[in-house]
Formats: sequence, C-alpha cells, structure tokens
Amino acid sequence: MPSKHRTIVTAGILLGMLLGALEATVVSTAMPTVVASLGGLEIYSWVFSAYLLTSTVTVPLWGKLSDLYGRRRFYVLCVALFFLGSIACGVSQSMGQLVGFRAIQGLGAGGLFSLGMTIIAELYTPVERARIQGYFSSVWGIASIAGPFIGGFLTDTLSWRWVFYVNAPFAFAAAIVIWTQLIEDPSLRKKHRLDLAGLSLFSLAMTLLMVLLIRSETSFEFRSPTSLALIAGTIVALSLFVLTERRSAEPLLPMELFRNRTFTGATVNAFLSGIVMFGLLSFIPLFVQGVQGTGATEAGGVLTPLLLGWVVTSAIGGRLLLRFTFRQVMFAGMTLMLAGYLMLDAMDADTTRFVILRNVLFLGAGMGLVMITSMIAVQHSVARNQLGIATSTSQFFRSVGSAVGVAVMGTVLTQRLNQEIAGAAGTPSGFAELAQNPNIFLQPAIRQSLTPEVVDTFQRMLAEALHSVFVTGTVICFAGLLFVRLVPPERLVTPVKTRPSEDLL
Repeated sequence: MPSKHRTIVTAGILLGMLLGALEATVVSTAMPTVVASLGGLEIYSWVFSAYLLTSTVTVPLWGKLSDLYGRRRFYVLCVALFFLGSIACGVSQSMGQLVGFRAIQGLGAGGLFSLGMTIIAELYTPVERARIQGYFSSVWGIASIAGPFIGGFLTDTLSWRWVFYVNAPFAFAAAIVIWTQLIEDPSLRKKHRLDLAGLSLFSLAMTLLMVLLIRSETSFEFRSPTSLALIAGTIVALSLFVLTERRSAEPLLPMELFRNRTFTGATVNAFLSGIVMFGLLSFIPLFVQGVQGTGATEAGGVLTPLLLGWVVTSAIGGRLLLRFTFRQVMFAGMTLMLAGYLMLDAMDADTTRFVILRNVLFLGAGMGLVMITSMIAVQHSVARNQLGIATSTSQFFRSVGSAVGVAVMGTVLTQRLNQEIAGAAGTPSGFAELAQNPNIFLQPAIRQSLTPEVVDTFQRMLAEALHSVFVTGTVICFAGLLFVRLVPPERLVTPVKTRPSEDLL
C-alpha cells in the first residue's frame, strides 16, 4: 500500500479507536443527569453492562469474520453500528430504550479496537508496528483523562444527549476514510464456510459468563440458584464449543492457536493484567474518597499518574521490543506492577497523597509495558490468515479479565467488610447496609447523616477491607510474573515462517 494511503488509514483507525475509548468515560460523567431526566434508577447499571456485554462477546466474531472476508467491510459495519447506536441513545425516551441502544453501540465497539489493531498489524512491518502501536495503546490513557471533562462540558452547556450525538461526525469520517483508502488484495479472497455452530455456542457461553459477572457487581453469589445455573450453562456451552471447534473445517477459534507458546503466554498475561488493571481503577478512588475522606474530584485525580505512566511506557515499550525479547519486556512490566501493588499493601488512612500517586505511577508504567508487549507478541506469532482472530482473542481475554477483576475484588471487599463488622462489638445496625454497598458511604448526604464515631469506625473497616483487595491484586501480579515464563525468549525482528509475504497487504 502506498505510504500516503497508509498514513490516512492509520489516522482513520486512530480516530475510530479514540471514538470508542472516549465513549467509555464520557457516558459515566453524564449518567447522573440522564437518570434525573429519564428515571429508571433500578436499571442504571445496565446502561454500562449492556455495552460491556455486547462489546466483549462479539470481539472474536469480528476478528474471525475479517479473517474470512476482509477487514474493510466489517470495520465500516462496526463504525455504522456504533454510529446508529449513538444516535439512538441520544433520542432515547426511557432508561429501557437507552439500555437497548447501548447494546447496539457495544456491537460496533467490539470491532473498533480489535479490527483497528489488526489492520495496523497488516499495514506495517513488525519493526514499524512496534513503534506505532504504542501510540495507539496510548489512546486509552488520553481518553480516560479527557473523557470526564468532555462529558461534563457537554452535559452542562448543551444536554446529556450531546454526549451521544457528538460521536456522529467522527464516526462518519472514520468510515469514509477506511472505505475509500484501505486497499485489500482481492486475489487473497476465496470461498469460506462460517462456523455457525461454533459461533452460536461461543456466543451462548460468553453471554452466560458475562451475565454472571455483571450480576455479581460487588460480589459473587455462587450459592444462588441463578448463579449456579449460569455457571453450569457456561461450562456446558464451553465444553460443546471446544468439541465443535476441533471438528470444524474453519473454526471460529482455532484450537491450534493455544499450542503456540507465544500466543498462549501473551494471552494469559493479557487476562491477568486485565484483572489487576480494572480492579485498581475501581478501588483506588474508593480508598482515597472513602478512607481518606476526600471529594470525588480529588479521588479521580489520583488515577492521572496511572494513565500518564501507561501512555509513556506504551510508546517506549514498542521501541524496547527492538532490543529485548518479548519475555524480558513483559517481565519488566509485571515487575513494575507487582512493585506498585506491594506499595499499595502498605497504605493506610495516613498515607500522603504523594505516596499514593507514586504507587499508582508504578502500576500505570507496568500496565503500559505489559499490554503493548502482549498485543505485539500475539500478532507476531501467527500467520496472516489468523491475524484477526488472534488479535481479537487477546483483546477478548483482556476484557473478560477486567470483568473478572471487578467481580472478584468486589467479593473480597464485601466479605472482609462483613468480617470486620461481625467482629466489632456494638456497631450500629446501619453498618450492614454500608458493607453491602460501600459506595453509598461516598454520597455526601449519607455521610453527613452519620455521627463522627460511625464515620471513623467505618473508614477503619473500609481500609482493612481494601487492604485485602490490594493483597489479592498482589497475588495475581505475582502469578502474572510466573506466567511470563510461558512466553518464549523470542525477539520482534525474528521472522515468522508461517506468515508468507504474499499474504500481506
């Protein structure tokens, strides 16, 4: 592809990725105003859950379809779904409608990131890819910083509906760029047979799993009949899926990918880093606001070093891969994350803001290295005809890890809070409600209604519970450090024999 076209396509994909990344942070800022306008507080969480469910489950599907039939048409289809979902969200007249339209948005978002990274992997050589994909990974950090400000500005000055409308021109521009500038070799196309049985079983299994994780929100309810049914259904559907894939001529998820040590090791570490990353994003602000008694703005501000560290090391990580092996760079990233969590373990109510920011910076720097390395390692280890499904599978496991992380660490928090309350003599009855939903302690009206003694006691209990959460993250980081050994000591510049040059764009 000519360099001019390549540059334009890269800009279009960057725009599409920024579009999806901003959506995740912009909407959360506007939601209190949305509830005030539409009502439906009882299904508030499903505005996020519906988006998470559809965007996660469809990631491997988009990757496989693009491997079979080409990237361009499915990338544009994903942009169109995101565009239509955004407009529909903006005209929603009830919370139920908003939830349904967010699910449509998620269908498109599932392909924006995985297909975007796949196209970039095809446009650039491995060495060029190492330099450029770090900047693409930085999109998440930039969106996390800018999103809340954009969401607040649009909601306050125009309307919460503009949080969704503002996506329209950017989505349209991204679709036009990719459709007109991305050139695919028609000689590579051949007749394919879509694995409908595998697709159906995988969708069923992942939907059941995501519903289980979404239902749990702050705790796993393993003993409830509904949860047991979801767990059983997930296991049965996954088992049938694996059996089907082994017999399929063109499986949705080729099982031989997991015999590739680089792919398996990088994917496992993407999953584990997803757990610790989103667990951290959820519970560090809770520590600052709940234990130290700060406001919401200050609590959110402590994540800034994490995002900055992520942006910087994502850019640096690609260049490090030109000199060191995948295993070495990933080991360095997991070491930084482990060091950050070990420092979090030592925090208490008297920990200074500087120390918290330092700890979070370590974690962000480690995440940047691990995530960019795992993505490039996966793409480098497979043939062109598996590039889409390999990239999307790695992204999928990271997304599932994020859902698992929030649920597992939420369980640890709730159980430890319950233990603290049960072991404290003469605590007020209202403590039980705080233990089940500690976020209500952050609401000014609730907090002001409590006596200073109750506030101090609950802050101490919350600090102990969050300490257990951080210890859990430390254990997972240590496991990730051990699993780095699964990744062979391969260098980026090592040619991949299974990727013939004629398969590239």
